[in-house]
Amino acid sequence: MTPKPGKHIDLNEIRVLTYNIHKGYCTGNRRFVLESMRQRIAETGADIVLLQEIHGRADKSESKRKRFSYPDQPHFEFLAEQAWPHFAYGRNAIYRKGDHGNAILSNFPLASWENIDISVMPRSNRGILHGVIELPDKDYRLHTLCVHLGLLEQERRQQIRILIDRIDSHVPRHEPMIIAGDFNDWRRRAVKHLRDDLELQELFLTLKGRHAKTFPVWAPVLTVDRIYYRGLTPTGGECLSNGHWRDLSDHAALLGVFKL
Repeated sequence: MTPKPGKHIDLNEIRVLTYNIHKGYCTGNRRFVLESMRQRIAETGADIVLLQEIHGRADKSESKRKRFSYPDQPHFEFLAEQAWPHFAYGRNAIYRKGDHGNAILSNFPLASWENIDISVMPRSNRGILHGVIELPDKDYRLHTLCVHLGLLEQERRQQIRILIDRIDSHVPRHEPMIIAGDFNDWRRRAVKHLRDDLELQELFLTLKGRHAKTFPVWAPVLTVDRIYYRGLTPTGGECLSNGHWRDLSDHAALLGVFKL
């Protein structure tokens, strides 16, 4: 499956992309590449984009703004403005000159959204951004949860439990759901809990028999980024790690296609 440029209009199919954008910098932080990221993401024709490590506020000097072509607006708004009219941002980490977190960009209206703080370790700010999307001509809503879990296994265990409790209490069983993002679960410990407790399936495990390798993008060996789903039929999935994508974040992006 090759991503196709242009706006996606098939209302019986939905294209979902998840991407840890590394705060808009390329690997090694040598260049600020948010404009290129915006172009590549738009070319996938994604209806819904789930982003991790994206700036809400980033205060830079005038010289740095000119040198790196920093946008004057929140970075999630900069990415959304040309293709996705609806968006939500969940601030996770706050520091003196800015903040970053998760974002959801959508072609379809967001009925509601909430950011859930799942930080359990000092100086490891993490969150789940839960957006409820209104789908045209459908009598149900789509739940999208953008996830960024911690680096340590003991914090991920607690965070997975928070995620499970959140879904049990806020997502009706008859409404479809997508959970995607940076799980940092290279040891693959989360799969059993999400499958057994929530009846979730992982896109690449279903379609290809194995998780997608997404990190580091120049030679992917770790399966840290995932797309889980429930109540949808997967029809395609692609790990975007070649060509121009290698010049962007240190993570590969994942694109999934589902029938509604």
